[in-house]
Amino acid sequence: MHLDVSDLKGFYDLQLGQIARRSIRKRIRELWPSVRGQSVLGLGYATPYLRPLQAEADRVLALMPAQQGVIAWPPEAGGLAALVDEAELPLADASIDRVILAHVLETSESLRPLLRQVWRVLAGNGRLIVIAPNRASLWAQFEMTPFGHGTPFSRAQLHRLLTDSLFTPLAFTNCLYFPPFGTRQLLRDGARWEAVGARLWPRFSGVLVAEATKQVYALAPEGGARRRVRAKPILVPSGAVTRCVTKEKLHLPR
Repeated sequence: MHLDVSDLKGFYDLQLGQIARRSIRKRIRELWPSVRGQSVLGLGYATPYLRPLQAEADRVLALMPAQQGVIAWPPEAGGLAALVDEAELPLADASIDRVILAHVLETSESLRPLLRQVWRVLAGNGRLIVIAPNRASLWAQFEMTPFGHGTPFSRAQLHRLLTDSLFTPLAFTNCLYFPPFGTRQLLRDGARWEAVGARLWPRFSGVLVAEATKQVYALAPEGGARRRVRAKPILVPSGAVTRCVTKEKLHLPR
């Protein structure tokens, strides 16, 4: 079950959340040094990681599951975030170059349909980053942070989930080696914890960050031919969501 958007925002307003955000942003930048001219989609609650990408990306969108709720983003404008059905994303096929999934895989009740939708909207040469809690970490054991809710993953489980969903994992990295609690001084030393933890206890990081690309072709049974996998047509959600998500609002091609 998804956390409420106010709880997610509240965590990133705290000192612990701000340190976590900086650490994860650094890992994203290591994987994606530039997104210049690209279209970037944040799905789940990815807005803490999208701000640095706005200045160079061609467009940046934030879609949040209906069960979670939505907040205006960016705060000064508020026109780039929308509420959606995670199993029916109102985006055209192959229309997005980069996707960031955050605070969604571990709590989704429609995990396979969600990943199928991500596969559908991602361009053929697009890239996906998944941010997920590490099953072996302290962060997954304590519910005072969003990473302590839902189902955490081991690296092998996340790898298998991506490959089963027609993605090819390219890289795995870790972050949040400091504990999810502590004194202000302990939190101020977050950067030092990251450096030491990466050397001494790499398997116990709080978060797994995986990069993957889309598999455009699937293998047929042995002796058969390869064929292109086509997604079924997806309708734009009706009602309040339709009013919130329009082609004009998202600057999508007609």
